[in-house]
Amino acid sequence: MVKQKTIDVWIDKLTNSIVNTISGDSLPTHIIEVTLQDLKLVTKSRGWNFNWKGELKKEGTKVYKLTVVKNNEIIQGLISLEDKGDHIFVNLIENAPFNIGRQKLYEGIPGNLFAFACKLSWDNGNQGFVSFISKTKLMEHYHKTLGAVNVFDQRMVIEPKEALKLIKKYFLI
Repeated sequence: MVKQKTIDVWIDKLTNSIVNTISGDSLPTHIIEVTLQDLKLVTKSRGWNFNWKGELKKEGTKVYKLTVVKNNEIIQGLISLEDKGDHIFVNLIENAPFNIGRQKLYEGIPGNLFAFACKLSWDNGNQGFVSFISKTKLMEHYHKTLGAVNVFDQRMVIEPKEALKLIKKYFLI
C-alpha cells in the first residue's frame, strides 16, 4: 500500500485574495494548471519541500499554481489535486519558500488554494466536498480555519457549507 502524504501547511490567514505583508495590499490571483516548464525553478535547492515534477507525472493527478494576476511567472504556491468522482482529494499543498515564516511576502496562499479545490469540486457537481490527510498536530487548526472535520484517522473533509464559505471568500460568487 502506498503511504499517503500528510498535509502540513499552516493556514496563516483567510483573505479575499493574497495580501502583501509589507504594504497590506490585496492582490488578485490566478490558479492555473502547471506545466513542466513552470516547475524548472521549483526545486529542493530553491527551498521547495516536495518533488512537484514527480507529482505532475502521477496518473489522475493535476497540479495547479497560484500566481498574482499580472505576474504568472512567479509561483506563490502549488496544490496537487485528484478527482475521486464524488470529491476532490488534496494530495499536496505548499507555499513558495518566500511565503513561509516571519519574513513571508504574502499571506493567504493556502486558504486560496483550498478554496480553489472546493470550487473545483463544486463545479464538478460534488457540492464542494474536499478531503485530505492532515498531520495530527494540525487537525484542530484545519478545523478552526477551514471548517474541516475529522472523519477517521487523520482524514479531514471540508463539507458543502464550509466549502461555500471558502469559495465565496476567494472567488466572490
